Amino acid sequence: MGCRERAAKGELLRTVVIEGSCVPDPRGTLPGRGASVHPTLVCLDLAVRRRAFPRAFKVPGPLDTAELRRYVEQTDQQ
Repeated sequence: MGCRERAAKGELLRTVVIEGSCVPDPRGTLPGRGASVHPTLVCLDLAVRRRAFPRAFKVPGPLDTAELRRYVEQTDQQ
C-alpha cells in the first residue's frame, strides 16, 4: 500500500480499523476490511504520507496509526 510493490501475502502485514485506529493484524483473524502493507517503517511512512489508509478502508478523515507504528518498529528491529 505504501510503496505499491507487489509481494506474497506472507510478506505483508494485514491492518484493520478498530474505533478510528489502524491496528496490526498479524494473524489475519480480526473482522472487517483489511489492507496490507510491508512491515517496514519506510513503507508505513509512505502509506501515511499518501493518505492510503483512509482510502483503503473507505473512511473519511485521517486514522490514528500510532499502534501500527509501534508494532512495525518492534518487528523491524528483530
